[in-house]
Amino acid sequence: MRLSDKPHFFGRRVGRRLRRAKSALLDSFLSTVAVDPKQPLAFGCKTEKIFLEIGFGDGAHLAGVALNHPENGYIGAEVFKNGIANLLSLITGVKEGADIAGGMALAPGRSDNIRVFDDDIRLLFPLLPDASLDGVYLLFPDPWPKKRHADRRFVNPDNLAELARILKKGGRLLIATDHPLYKRWTLEQMRGNKNFRWTAQCGNDWKHEPADWVPTKYQQKAVREGRRPVFLEYERL
Repeated sequence: MRLSDKPHFFGRRVGRRLRRAKSALLDSFLSTVAVDPKQPLAFGCKTEKIFLEIGFGDGAHLAGVALNHPENGYIGAEVFKNGIANLLSLITGVKEGADIAGGMALAPGRSDNIRVFDDDIRLLFPLLPDASLDGVYLLFPDPWPKKRHADRRFVNPDNLAELARILKKGGRLLIATDHPLYKRWTLEQMRGNKNFRWTAQCGNDWKHEPADWVPTKYQQKAVREGRRPVFLEYERL
């Protein structure tokens, strides 16, 4: 697929009007951490492992895990401009009212180990080499609960084939959801997939967060509202 051949995207690309600081981050800093189409696995530091987060929302998990593991590289794919702006705010420390006249940079103590792809993930797939990633996060994707919208769900044979291609043998795919329908859908789609093995040995393995976890804003909201998330981890065979 060429970058010019954009697939139809369902979902929001922009929300409420951004305030001055976040708008400035999009205009002036996003390019600093954007994925380079010619070198999609290049970071501003050496990396031991590389992970991809698909649809990083407000960026809380991506920013947190990248801070906790400066030795690894993280690619975040997100189309929602407000979420991208929030991630940039988290990794630079720039908040509303800050003096940005002198330019923007990563916050002190942060490794240059995040790259952002601000478009449909399906446009990034062709840029990623075979067996190039150590792990993929798909956290709380839109469940598209109506039956007529089932083909919009990310977990489908085409996308799973791409994930199998770009993951190394032994690499991990972690899918988190709080929606019962999406949990059933994911289990059904993955059950017959010969490229992946479900790592769970017992119920507690998928009903609780993995070790060293950074919760997403959506996850925290789901828990407050009484929706219990599940964490389905699969190993690339």
